[in-house]
Amino acid sequence: MAELPMGKGVSAGRIASNVQKKITRAQEKVLQKLGKADETKDLAFEEGVINFNKQLVEGTKLQKDLRAYLTAVKAMHESSKHLYECLDEMYEPDWYGRKDVDSLFEDSDLLWTDFHQKLVDHALISMDTYLGQFPDIRARIAKRDRKLVDYDSARHNYAAVNKGKKKEGIKITKPASLLERAAPGWAQGILSAHNVAQTSLSRSQAEEELERAQKVFEEINIDLQEELPSLWNSRVGFYVNTFQSMAGLEEKFHREMGKINLNLNDTLEKLENQDMSRKTGSQGARTSAPQTSERTEDANHTLSPGGPPAIPKSPSKLRPAVPPPPKVTPSKDLKQESIINLFGEAATPDISVTSPTQYEAPATANLLDMDLDSLQAATTPVAQNWDSWEQATEKTAAPEEPSAEVTPEAPAESVEMPEGLLFKVKAMHDYNANDCDELELKAGDVVLVVTYESQDDQDEGWLVGVKESDWIQSKDLGKKGVFPENFTQRI
Repeated sequence: MAELPMGKGVSAGRIASNVQKKITRAQEKVLQKLGKADETKDLAFEEGVINFNKQLVEGTKLQKDLRAYLTAVKAMHESSKHLYECLDEMYEPDWYGRKDVDSLFEDSDLLWTDFHQKLVDHALISMDTYLGQFPDIRARIAKRDRKLVDYDSARHNYAAVNKGKKKEGIKITKPASLLERAAPGWAQGILSAHNVAQTSLSRSQAEEELERAQKVFEEINIDLQEELPSLWNSRVGFYVNTFQSMAGLEEKFHREMGKINLNLNDTLEKLENQDMSRKTGSQGARTSAPQTSERTEDANHTLSPGGPPAIPKSPSKLRPAVPPPPKVTPSKDLKQESIINLFGEAATPDISVTSPTQYEAPATANLLDMDLDSLQAATTPVAQNWDSWEQATEKTAAPEEPSAEVTPEAPAESVEMPEGLLFKVKAMHDYNANDCDELELKAGDVVLVVTYESQDDQDEGWLVGVKESDWIQSKDLGKKGVFPENFTQRI
């Protein structure tokens, strides 16, 4: 027969005793389930065990969820760090607040690290400590159940010994009388004393075993009766402290992170303003007026007598005024054709035949006193040669001579006009283009004004068109460009 392995401090007798206890407990549980033996019940303790198991399940779930929360915080920290690193790589050195952005990224990383560590210290470690007491109590509850079975078994054994005392006495008496008859007289007393001693020894062992089992059970049972209710009541305070700590840590974390995000938002807004100012400055050449009086070298046009107008935001207000037609008093020999040519297209809108300001009324109130010859000269066309007309106009107001570089207009009826033609204008001053999309003008150039391709491209006070000479030559709008409206005059 193979020998049982002997460990340190374990003897064969100890192993045999443990085996015997397991067998006895198994027999006792079978008898209790079959109803052959009664079982000791403690309803208060059983309720405490039910609460203990419930508390253990809740605590284990809370510990699992808390670890998952910390894992999510760690992952969020890493994601936030990678996102800020991406922005840091894209943030150019000359952008506003470069050093401030680097400092904000460092503060954010330190805040995430501190938040995670404090959650571990104030929530996870205390949770582990709280659950650390459950395994020991659960082992003691299991031991208490075993000792209760031992106590019930000893109690039943003792009861069986006391119950079978009378029956055993009868069985022993019959053989004893026969033995006493066969034995000599001196031996009969010794046999009776031996039988009584054997019966007393079995009863004493059963009673001693019962007392020992009861003592062990009551010691562990009393301790658990005190610890289980106390542990059950401690759960409220533990839950409160745990979630209060987490709420306080989260509140502080989000408050500090909000400050960092606010500073980052202010920095980005200033960066946006800087970028808008830079874009606005790149278009300033179209909207800012040149200082022709103090810095003539920076002007974008050639100075002419009287000076050209500036390039305003509202060109309609500062557009060069159309010179009024000259006031002429023709002589009696003036031809009708000359008078018609004098009041041409440019001056016709300013003439009103019904206006009382065409001539000054004589001071005399009587119609008979008026000079009829002068009135007839002002209203009736008469024949006159060109020399007399030129001498008359020189005495009044000579019209402004056009610039030497005047491009003769081509008749519109014989030339196909570009698509989207609005009207024609004539350059009154030189304009030097400052950009590739601008049209260079010389005083006297005729420009065909067309519509913009997109209304978003149209700037206030600017027109787009092509020189008439370029259009007649190539029939192509590729040479079109923008130019200031107040440098020109409609034809």
